[in-house]
Amino acid sequence: MNARALRIHSLHIYPVKSGRVIDLDEARLGPRGLQYDREWLFVTPEGRFITQRSHPVLARLTAEPDDLGVTLAHPDAGRLRLERPAPMTTAPEDWRKVTVWKREIEAIDLGREAARFASAVVGEPARIVAAGSDNFPDGYPLLVCTRASLEDLNRKLPSALPMSRFRPNIVLDGTDAWEEDRFKELRINDVRLKLVKACTRCSMTAIDQQSGRKALSPLPVLQEFRFDAALRGVTFGQNARIESGAGSLLRVGDAVQISG
Repeated sequence: MNARALRIHSLHIYPVKSGRVIDLDEARLGPRGLQYDREWLFVTPEGRFITQRSHPVLARLTAEPDDLGVTLAHPDAGRLRLERPAPMTTAPEDWRKVTVWKREIEAIDLGREAARFASAVVGEPARIVAAGSDNFPDGYPLLVCTRASLEDLNRKLPSALPMSRFRPNIVLDGTDAWEEDRFKELRINDVRLKLVKACTRCSMTAIDQQSGRKALSPLPVLQEFRFDAALRGVTFGQNARIESGAGSLLRVGDAVQISG
């Protein structure tokens, strides 16, 4: 495929993993993904990550991040301000290993007040941790989706779904449907992103991201034409890693060069 151009249609972050999306006009790209993305995590007392898969109420959790920390709000728990801990000065007893799928990640436990808030949100004992040297994505720092693929899927569904069901970081405009399957690299000014793996989708795509309730699932329709035998699941979007350009600012409308 020859290099060609398209544009960034939208940018999105999720400051708390599995919490509500924040839509942005511009976003700083860091070495671990977009700034403020998935820097905070709800975990069980044993350190296992908690997501909407088991606790759809997290869809109603809003977060307002800044350089000093994050302000959380949820209808069942009120508001909570969390200051960003400094890893270099965090006491050893506050560090703990948490598990995201099969990955163990060193994180910073934010204490009793945060635990009370988390427990009120999910309805059972839970804690909140902050990122240390690594954020909390499922496996890759960025997820890239395209408008054309969502539009094609929606034509096959009884009612249209919003892109928020698929929780991307970067949405592209100007492609053909499912063309992203063939992309190998995206270049956005000084940024180079390597597309490394199709994203297999789970039951979270059936959760309404405003109400936190189960709703129309796209999985049965995706199963008909997007099943990947090698990955053993249905796919939508592409996982990406950062090859270069950390520190750059991405903006909605930026031109994107692709290769495949």
